[in-house]
Amino acid sequence: MFTLTVRDHVMVAHSLPDPFFGPAQGLHGATYVVEAGFERADLDEHGVVLDIGAASEALSAVLGRIAYRNLDEVEELAGVVTTTEWLARWVAEQLAASLDTAGLSAVTVVLREHPDAWASYRLALT
Repeated sequence: MFTLTVRDHVMVAHSLPDPFFGPAQGLHGATYVVEAGFERADLDEHGVVLDIGAASEALSAVLGRIAYRNLDEVEELAGVVTTTEWLARWVAEQLAASLDTAGLSAVTVVLREHPDAWASYRLALT
């Protein structure tokens, strides 16, 4: 299995309105380092998993939709508790929808919210 990974970052604000989250219930900021990995069993006719530029641009475009925004006010995220885990899945789904995924078997997104804490989501495509 081959994997190509690209990385970017995004700064957001949000709240996690559930007593489970303690002080994170209130509005706070987060800076996520975001890694997007693309998997395929065999290289394509160009000898790559996916064009690095296309992967980087797609990740940047997805993150641009939420960058410097309060996620509590983003219409498409209304009613969602935007945990790191949930956001990892959302980014993976947005990437899969924005790229030609022919030949890819999975997209894995890792959101690192702290050097010692991160969450990921693997979206199987086949």
